[in-house]
Formats: sequence, C-alpha cells, structure tokens
Amino acid sequence: MLKKAEQLSTDKKVLEPYLKGQGWLNENEKIIDVEIPGAGNMNFTLRVKTGERSFIIKQSRAYVEKYPKVAAPAERALREAEFYALIASYDDLKKQMPRLIGVDSNSHVLNLEDLGDGIDYSFLYQKDKNLEEAELERIITFVATLHNNINTSTTKQRLPNREMRKLNHEHIFIYPYVKENGLNLDDILPGLRGVGEKFKEDKALQGIVQKLGNRYLSDGTTLLHGDYFPGSWLRTNEGIKIIDPEFSFFGDPEFEIGVTLAHLKMANQSQNLIDKALKMYTNLAPLDEHLCMKFIAVEVLRRILGLAQLPLTINLEQRKVLLEEAREILV
Repeated sequence: MLKKAEQLSTDKKVLEPYLKGQGWLNENEKIIDVEIPGAGNMNFTLRVKTGERSFIIKQSRAYVEKYPKVAAPAERALREAEFYALIASYDDLKKQMPRLIGVDSNSHVLNLEDLGDGIDYSFLYQKDKNLEEAELERIITFVATLHNNINTSTTKQRLPNREMRKLNHEHIFIYPYVKENGLNLDDILPGLRGVGEKFKEDKALQGIVQKLGNRYLSDGTTLLHGDYFPGSWLRTNEGIKIIDPEFSFFGDPEFEIGVTLAHLKMANQSQNLIDKALKMYTNLAPLDEHLCMKFIAVEVLRRILGLAQLPLTINLEQRKVLLEEAREILV
C-alpha cells in the first residue's frame, strides 16, 4: 500500500500492487493498459484497463496538476467523496454521475466508474458550436434537482470545503485584480493586457467584487457542485454526465447558476439560449436573479482576466464587450 506522501504514476509495477492492496483489483487480475482520460486540470487521473473491466483512479495532490507551482488542498478528493455520499440516496442525481467505487483516505485517491470515451463540453468555446436545448435542459434539471433536494432544511450534514473555497476565492475575487500577478494577458491574446489594466485600477469595482467574495466564503444553505461549467459536463453514450464536484460546498445557488450562465456567454451561445437556461432553472427552483447577475459578471471577469483561462475563440472586441457588461452589472 502507498505511504501517504507517495504518489501514483502510470507505472504498472507500482500501480498494480497498490490497487490490489486497496482491494480494487482481484488477486489474479492484471492491468493491461493505463491511459490519461481527457485533459483535466486539478488532479492526477488514470483510466485503468484490465482484461475484465476499466475504472478511473483519481488522486489529489498538494498542487494543481496542470500548474504544479499552484498549491492546492491535497485532501480535495475526500471532499469530492463527501459530495457523492450526500447524493447517495437521490437516484436522479446518482444516475447522472459516475459511481464512487472506493476511497483511499490516506493517499487521497478515488476509484470511480469509467463513463467511457466521453468528451466534456469545452468544445462549446469553439466557433459555431452550440448547445442543444435538450442538452441544456438536462444540465439545468440536474443542478436544480441538486439544489432543491440537498440543503440545510433536508440534511444535517455539511460540506464546508473551506480550503478549496479559499483557493477558488483567490482566483475568482483577488488574483485578476492584482497589477503584477505574473500573468501576461498579451500572451493569451494580443491587446488583452491593455484592456485589463482599467479593471485592475478600478477600486469601486474591486470593492464590490470583494463583498461578493466574502459572501462566497460564507456558508450558505444549498449544496452546490461548485464548478458547474462545460468542463464538468460530459457527453457520453448514455447521455450527459456530471463530473468533478471537488469544489462542492453549501452556498448560494446564485453563485452556481451565475457561473453556468457566464460560461454560456463566453462560449458565445445565443442570448435566447441563455434566457431559456435561466427560465428553466427558475421554473424548478428559487433564485435571486439580481445576485445571480453579479456572479455572472464576476465569473466573466475572472475567466477573461485571470489565471484559469478557457479555450475561448471570441476575439478581443467580443471580450471587451463582455468585460464592460460585467463592470456595468457590478458598478
């Protein structure tokens, strides 16, 4: 069995005895192949194939897998496991997520059902890629079902996830407004650095963003997925699945829906579709639309000006329009 500080790798000679030690491989079962499934950012993730089956192994480490210099809570996989435990008695939620097969708390490893060769919805950021209304309905219905069913009036369990919230808070509410934060926006898109300067100098805007950040850090009433955007929606042969709830916590549903709608905007989806998304949600669950708009604005600002960049294809002028709209909403 792995020591706590040891890390998994693709080396079958290390992986196979570890999996057998956890009881996740049968004694005579052999690993035939190991793959990296998709382009995840946060964790070390493997697809393990044996002669009988395949499953996903996910390990969280003390840094972000894509950005090793960025520290992150090593135990975040265990918070994800807590989310799966909270939804365990809700079939409508469970069937739209991978099944949690096992947890190694010492090494922060999850064993998850393999959903097959699905692709996440990050393709929406490409030019002329559109979300179908039926897909949107599945995405919105899942999150409304989550919010309606698991909240402080239906469960005594809590999921504070404070360390992950602190990490996210820094990247959403602070980092984009630091003048010399080490990120040259012109490397992302020429001219973006100059566009971003006025937002780094706007103290009124930053004061409002700070208040919203304090609200994000405060405990709310509703279980959120915490990172509900196209990268967490998976298109599979069995329909849309929802993955990666490691940022989950009890907070404001307005934050969750604000993030979702912001990404539809940045993916250049039609205003008609965005309006439908909001109406779909409010037909199913309560929402403070004014607060939701503010969280839309914050997410647009952080994704265009911050470290967690998206594969956007919208041009500089389109980004400027989105940033100015965001500023108007907030200020």
